Amino acid sequence: MLEVLHRIVQEVNAAPDLARALRIIVEQVKQSISADVCSVYLTDFEQRNHVLMATDGLRQQAVGKVTIPFHRGLVGLVCERAELLNVDDATTHPRYLRITETGETSYRGFLGVPIIQHRKVLGVLVARQKAPRRFDDDEVTFLFTLAAQLAGAITHAQATGDTLLNQYGSLDTPSRFLQGRPGASGVAIGSIVVAFRQADLDAVPDRTTEKPEEDIQEFHNAVAHVQDDLRKMKERLSHTLSVEDQALFDALLMMLSGDTLISHTVDRIKKGEWVQSALHYTIEEHTRVFDNMDDPYLRERGSDVRDLGRRILHYLQTDKPRVIEYPALTVLVGDDVSAVDLAEIPKEHLVGVISAKGSSSSHVAILARAMGVPAVMGVTDLPVSRVEGREVILDGYRGRVYIAPPPSVKEEYQRLAKEDQELSEELQSLLGEPSETTDGVKIPLYLNTGLVSEMSSLGTQEAQGVGLYRTEFPFMVRDRFPGEEVQVANYAKVLETFSPRPVILRTLDIGGDKPLPYFPIEEPNPFLGWRGIRISLDHPEIFLTQIRAMLRAAIGFNNLQIMLPMISSVSEVDELMILIQRAHDELIEEGFVVSMPRVGVMIEVPSAVYQVKELARRVDFLSVGTNDLTQYLLAVDRNNPFVAEIYDDLHPAVLRALVQVIDGAKEYGSPVSVCGEMAGNPLACVLLLGMGVDSLSMSAGSLLKVKWVIRSFSRSWAKQLLRNVLRMENPKEVRNFLTGALEDMGLGGLVRPGK
Repeated sequence: MLEVLHRIVQEVNAAPDLARALRIIVEQVKQSISADVCSVYLTDFEQRNHVLMATDGLRQQAVGKVTIPFHRGLVGLVCERAELLNVDDATTHPRYLRITETGETSYRGFLGVPIIQHRKVLGVLVARQKAPRRFDDDEVTFLFTLAAQLAGAITHAQATGDTLLNQYGSLDTPSRFLQGRPGASGVAIGSIVVAFRQADLDAVPDRTTEKPEEDIQEFHNAVAHVQDDLRKMKERLSHTLSVEDQALFDALLMMLSGDTLISHTVDRIKKGEWVQSALHYTIEEHTRVFDNMDDPYLRERGSDVRDLGRRILHYLQTDKPRVIEYPALTVLVGDDVSAVDLAEIPKEHLVGVISAKGSSSSHVAILARAMGVPAVMGVTDLPVSRVEGREVILDGYRGRVYIAPPPSVKEEYQRLAKEDQELSEELQSLLGEPSETTDGVKIPLYLNTGLVSEMSSLGTQEAQGVGLYRTEFPFMVRDRFPGEEVQVANYAKVLETFSPRPVILRTLDIGGDKPLPYFPIEEPNPFLGWRGIRISLDHPEIFLTQIRAMLRAAIGFNNLQIMLPMISSVSEVDELMILIQRAHDELIEEGFVVSMPRVGVMIEVPSAVYQVKELARRVDFLSVGTNDLTQYLLAVDRNNPFVAEIYDDLHPAVLRALVQVIDGAKEYGSPVSVCGEMAGNPLACVLLLGMGVDSLSMSAGSLLKVKWVIRSFSRSWAKQLLRNVLRMENPKEVRNFLTGALEDMGLGGLVRPGK
């Protein structure tokens, strides 16, 4: 039966439309389990009934006409319970509903399996038998598997406006949309251009080469073509992006300029591998390292490496670059859109980005924010291959995508887009204004930056300094640990850019879940494994080199602060402070005029929450990393699409933990900052203000929005809102309450489309 299942799944996935997919299911299921009837009922939520949409065994005239009201019959029972029903004689069941129009009066055996997608029952897959029959477990699991495949097909059909769903009434409602994750705020309306991969690395066959020298030369020529393409893209965007934002292209070029990606491919060719398969295995080797990382900023680098590999392969297979015509209002859509895909489109044509994979931490999302282009990421139900050329609306605030929207939806979003533009212009009036509450409390706003730097002109001008600088990137783009001199140059650049404003450099946060290519680590549970400070303590030579580089880079600027990530116990802090003092003393002995910086720790592990007083007594400041703290408190991987909806930093448990951290730190006069995504959320910053947080650190795109909120509230009013929220029991209630509070202040446009 497994082989039959695989064959049916392949046929369903290859079906050109939903009608064909339904026919395949009912025909194949009936034959495979020797049933007398197989039917599919789809749920019409507007008319509140279940419509017979396909059958093999019942009257074909009934398709699209026979309906079963909600909560009626065995089909209705399967839907309302969202679980299977398997009875040997349906006619004796108290919920049995006789429907003569289908010709099923003589059928007794009944198996109904719900078709579920994202907790919603989309329909029921039904098998019937004339004689009494209870279907066995293998048959039940067989139908369960097919129902899951059918759920995806139905969702895709709804997204693309499949005519089958329109033939019989209101099954495809105008308000239907695909849900993803907000990547960059804003509203866009345009025509879809699909970013597809012409060169498929996985399809490259294993071969040997008889002319390795020619293959090596061919490989170098292809790399040179890609380097030239990247330089042209960087030049085209030079007037749109800051120098720091263009660092993405510098990083990609660095990968192509002689590090392990190039040398490993050449080594494979020298050993007799064909150039294309040598490239395939080298790219696979490099991306595996990134794919195993927990940090979303670093995990996304695997996508960049794959994209480079595909581009090199394209030139190995053809020396002619593809030419694409871009509509005036282009929305780029893809299964896994890369930042380079984005950069290929002329800036004046690009109005939006939609990706089936990725998150707000993806390179493409970061670049979209820097370019001011709305983006929606992680749209898992996106039928990428079937949407080329269609009109689309994307809502970057709520992560919604409307494909082939009806006129009423389009008209509404056109109005919202106009208001969105007006709101952006209003935000510009806040440039240079102080970040101060209505009752005179100053809340400094700092910048999060690092891997792909967001040090745009807005960030460098508006931010009071850098609240989080991730130091991992110089370690990721090399084939060995960067030396002290290299690190000094990197850190000095950001310290000089913001001098005399403070810059908080976070020490290296690698290991376990995010190993370096030249420092691989394999362990069964990397999320709770050897990482961050644990690596630093076990390898003090790495930590001391980095601290020495930081202290030296600060000479002449004196704006350095150091932050220690993933602290889980006070003993770790004690040991690290000794090492920092040691690095300082060594540099003094060597004649460097260095000074001891302020040192803080990140609160992102639950154990640190419960020892916050002990930690505050030992360091100069605390910074809460709400992304990881939320993830660990709720036991939810925020990048896992199956549980992403559970991840919510407005969960009451997270809010109470934050209150405990801030109150505990106050006893020792230790300032507390928040540097996670929560800090840049206009809804959450009201609560943080009420909790008494001292500063906030965020991406550049959030600075003016958060400043507007702070300048609209008093701390006393924020405290009152906090008291109300702390009595609530679920995050949805919290979110609705805060949205109402912003609406009351005329700030609703910061968290939804429109003013």
